[in-house]
Parts: sequence; C-alpha cells; structure tokens
Amino acid sequence: MAWNLSADKPIYSQLVEIIQLQIISGRYKAGDRLPSVRELAAEASVNPNTMQKALAELERNALIITQRTSGRIVTEDTELIQKTQSTLADEYIKNFFNAMKELGYSAGEILQLIQKAAERESAGH
Repeated sequence: MAWNLSADKPIYSQLVEIIQLQIISGRYKAGDRLPSVRELAAEASVNPNTMQKALAELERNALIITQRTSGRIVTEDTELIQKTQSTLADEYIKNFFNAMKELGYSAGEILQLIQKAAERESAGH
C-alpha cells in the first residue's frame, strides 16, 4: 500500500518523517533491520533514489545505522528514539496551535477544546 504523500513538502522529507514515525511508534524497534531501499521505495511508491536520500538523512540523524553485511538497522539508542519522539511531538503541537490561532482561538480556548476532546476520547466517542 502506497504511503500518503502530499505535494506541499519535498517527498524525501515526508519519507524521513514517515520512517521516523515508524521507528518511534515501534513498527521498527531498536536494532531491527530495515527493508532494502528497493523494498521501501516500492512500498512507498517512490523512486529508489528518493528513498535513498531519505535514508541518508536518517543516517545523518543517527536514527539508522548502515552495517556492511546486514544492511540498515534502527539505532539501539533508545534515548535518541525518545528524543526524536519528543521533538516530533513538539513540532506537531506547535503546528496545531498555529492552525488553531489562525482560526481565531486563544491559547486558553485551545486548551479547553483539547480538554473536551480528551474527555470524549476517554469516554470512547
């Protein structure tokens, strides 16, 4: 199944984000071997060169490591994975707050909306 990519950001940066999410969500755990570039590119329906660029970026960020004999693996540095998770969460929250402010909500109103949504979510609605 193709990955959900949009036209508003470079494809390779979206691939980086998707693979980061797969790592921090546990789809790929610390020490897991990643599929090959070709397999990932086919899964995402992108050019292998674009996937290679995304994986190189993840390697620069130390989330994945290339081992000559076994391919690419997810880092075993769970602290780095947790830090990446926190960084992405902060980014999502910032984007959410910016979007809500564009809708005319104040910070207090946004927090009230979040509280109501959390209550609905925990009630199973």
